[in-house]
Amino acid sequence: MDKDLISIIVPAYNIQPYLSRCLESLCRQTHSNLEVIVVDDGSTDGTGRLLDDWASRDSRIIAIHQPNGGVTRARRSGMERASGAYIGFVDGDDVAEPDMFEILLSDAKTYHADIAHCGYQMVFPDGHIDYYYGSGKVLEQDQQKGIIDLLEGKLVEPGLCNKLYHRSLIERLMQDPRMDDKIRINEDLLMNFLLFSYAHKSIFRDECKYHYMLRKGSAATSKPQPYKLLDPQRVAEILCRETAGDPQQYSAALCRYIRVLMGNTMQKEYPEIAREAQKILKQQQKAGQFKHLPVKERYMAILSTNAKPIYRVIRWLYEKITRIDHKYDV
Repeated sequence: MDKDLISIIVPAYNIQPYLSRCLESLCRQTHSNLEVIVVDDGSTDGTGRLLDDWASRDSRIIAIHQPNGGVTRARRSGMERASGAYIGFVDGDDVAEPDMFEILLSDAKTYHADIAHCGYQMVFPDGHIDYYYGSGKVLEQDQQKGIIDLLEGKLVEPGLCNKLYHRSLIERLMQDPRMDDKIRINEDLLMNFLLFSYAHKSIFRDECKYHYMLRKGSAATSKPQPYKLLDPQRVAEILCRETAGDPQQYSAALCRYIRVLMGNTMQKEYPEIAREAQKILKQQQKAGQFKHLPVKERYMAILSTNAKPIYRVIRWLYEKITRIDHKYDV
């Protein structure tokens, strides 16, 4: 096996206007020893034809066409085809800076890390950019710290696309029954939890080399659907179950789970989901789980469970002051 070959897996579904921009950024990588596996997941626009055209012009691009099965199945097809010693993921409407994979591979080798990851920037259609985080720091993470940082959302973002994984981790993931292909939202968080749990060491370089391009109709900006509420709740529940034997990990996973439940309780589009989420919150409180939460989250959970109207007003004020409810406006 070529120890420097990187396989980059790109799921693609109805992204014809954006795919060329993505593939151009990958073909221009300063680390040129790569294969770009693009999985056309049953697109109904011209994505498939455009992909075939790119594959005919660059032998490093491998085209896979399959019936629509969702992003996790598309990535799985790419992983099955990948032959690289390291494997990365890029969304078909995003962009990687030219030296991103060269830097990630160098860090993985230099620090003997199973996972190398970097910061990213969120690019809005009007041109303004949010950076996560761009400090330039380099941080080594052992298995425990990597998992905690992931669960807390600190330094380790839930996405797959700003990371490079040693092939051995991906091979284990492919055999792990906990990875459910039916999960469409927060599937990347679950995948990363499993991948970081396999890894002995990860290395984080806080340079924003990945460009997450927000657009109308993307998963982040489209209207709520039941699965967009229920999938994150299901993933958070899985994380709580999987971390039950480690108090520090469990506390971080529980905090995430309670936040998801509170969010589902407060949303108004699907009252049945709100009622079920509040029911679970009451069960968590009765079981004494709130005591594992940090103080701020504990009081928020108590309010949302027992004084929903008051919590709704507090949440509304917080969203208006911080404008966090408009974070993904495009």
